[in-house]
Amino acid sequence: MNQYEVMYVIDTALEEQARADLINRFSGLVELNGGQVDRVDEWGKRRLAYAINYKTEGYYVLMYIAAPAELPRELERNFQINENVLRYMVIRYEGALPPKREPLKPYTPHTEAAAPAAEAEAPAEAEAPAPEAPAEEAPAVEATEQE
Repeated sequence: MNQYEVMYVIDTALEEQARADLINRFSGLVELNGGQVDRVDEWGKRRLAYAINYKTEGYYVLMYIAAPAELPRELERNFQINENVLRYMVIRYEGALPPKREPLKPYTPHTEAAAPAAEAEAPAEAEAPAPEAPAEEAPAVEATEQE
């Protein structure tokens, strides 16, 4: 049996119960075809790098499995058929199961604590003199163009 890392992105419009059923369906598919699910990590809702079918967010699921060599093709076929799966990837890996990855903290816009620090830095930048060397070089270039 080979070890595989399976990542797939589910549409966020799917309800929570339907999403859990879909994750269980893919895990059950592995077990039905003679494989074993080692771990399923749900990373949750994240922003996509680019829009897929006009959607900008997806629900990421990472699954580690041990399965026969024929299973990835069947798993990919089921991912393709399901319209709620935006993207998927199945990769074979060797070695021990990697440690569980903690999901990233969600992005938070600038907080009030960061605002005073930014204001304190702004006057220091304004006091710095502007370099005048580029301004002197510009007329010399114009003079050679007129000749």
